[in-house]
Amino acid sequence: MPYPPPPDHHLADLAARGLLLPEQVAAIAADAKRPFSVHYELRALLYLGITLLAGGLGVLVYQHIDSIGHGIIIAFITALMAACFAYAVRHRAPFTWGMAPKTSIGADYLLLLSCLLFVVLEGYLQYQYGLFGNRYGLATAVPALVFLPLAYWFDHRGVLAMGITALASWVGLTVAPLSVLTENSFWTDSIRTAAIALGLALMAAGFYSEHQGRKAHFAFTYLLLGSNLALASLSTVLLDGVLHERLLVGTGTALLMLGLCAGLFWYARRTHSYWFLVLAAVYAYFVATYLFVQFILLIGDGFIVVGGFLFFPASALAVVLFLVNLKKILHGSSEAAASSAPPSAR
Repeated sequence: MPYPPPPDHHLADLAARGLLLPEQVAAIAADAKRPFSVHYELRALLYLGITLLAGGLGVLVYQHIDSIGHGIIIAFITALMAACFAYAVRHRAPFTWGMAPKTSIGADYLLLLSCLLFVVLEGYLQYQYGLFGNRYGLATAVPALVFLPLAYWFDHRGVLAMGITALASWVGLTVAPLSVLTENSFWTDSIRTAAIALGLALMAAGFYSEHQGRKAHFAFTYLLLGSNLALASLSTVLLDGVLHERLLVGTGTALLMLGLCAGLFWYARRTHSYWFLVLAAVYAYFVATYLFVQFILLIGDGFIVVGGFLFFPASALAVVLFLVNLKKILHGSSEAAASSAPPSAR
């Protein structure tokens, strides 16, 4: 949207006082006439509005559940969900394996709202009537089975992220339901293994979708969620290895994490994505710190203080240099790689 340029007499006054050069005055005046996009700000507000609406409805239902009645609440949520979904279906673009054209801005957000209402409705039925009984895995599998096809049908990355989240919940509850629900232990060995496997599978799905051209713009969501899940799970393996002094397991895990970070770094430069570059740097720094600590412990306790004085200032300097040269690092790839980057990751 265009915004009013600064008055000419202000620029002339700054130039007369020697605070601005003539070429700077011309550059400011020309730049002030350019339109300013608020596309991402409006999208963020719409997402926030939908989230607040769904949360507000949940609070309203909770506060007036005795006076309204369960049947009316269920009917209202179902009707609102069906209306949102019907509007999204009516304005849905024809299916394509590429990026579908947007026929309506509101349809995307109403589809997201209908999916959130579906989760609210499912949770309400489970809490009030025990719809799934003790089969908690089924309660998380149903949203995944619903959201993932809808994401492809409507070409909606937000619904895809919800489907992946539901899939991750189903995997966790299927692998170790008792440890999650009764023991409050979220990072058992079985859950770590399942999370790492799922994260790697999501990353593979992202690379496959991009390589085969089947919803290639979904690759960003697959890779972002998958890499975070895999690397975060591997990080807990490192910490567990430190607590239980399992050096061999920790070393192998560190090498695997460095390999994943190298892959993310390569992908970030190829697609010019700041997300993956920062993600790779954060986890690589975590692994480097772990390896340094293990190395110091192997040498002897006498080197802990000396090593700390050397490593942490040096690593802080490396972080500063990384941030200063972030753009140069990211765009240092060849022009051919830049031209082959998918639009979703730029």
